[in-house]
Amino acid sequence: MSVRHHLAEQIANRIEEAAGLYHRLVLVVGPAGTGKTAALRELAKARGYPLINVNLELSERLLDLAERQRPLRCAGIVRDIVGQTGSPVVLLDNLEVVFDPALRQEPLRLLQLVSRNRTIVATWNGKVVDSYLVYAEPGHPEYKRYPASEPLTIVALPAR
Repeated sequence: MSVRHHLAEQIANRIEEAAGLYHRLVLVVGPAGTGKTAALRELAKARGYPLINVNLELSERLLDLAERQRPLRCAGIVRDIVGQTGSPVVLLDNLEVVFDPALRQEPLRLLQLVSRNRTIVATWNGKVVDSYLVYAEPGHPEYKRYPASEPLTIVALPAR
């Protein structure tokens, strides 16, 4: 069994676990190059779940808005993108744009918001350190750190 296939199966199991949570969110956490995207593609193909490139979809929709409107509309646009799939399970990849300081979003809260009415599997280019979910390094403008003690379903991958 390939690493990618094993990861896809692990994520599929977590989707079932997340079904009973208030926030039906599965985070696939790991640095770039650890197989997150490949596993989501395999899962999308095997189970028919829609796979959304958030950077592409969100950026296209934000282009028509004035800069001051973008932070105000960002969460609603992401909710619309996910909702338009009509699927009970949606896979989200390439989320870097929601960490852009100009959008003034709390990415974890945004993902929790869209995971109330459907299961969301989202890749997170970061790591879990000392019970904290981390994105970027301290001092970086996109740095985020959240307690991983909340009821989060996390598939953490080691760096290669």
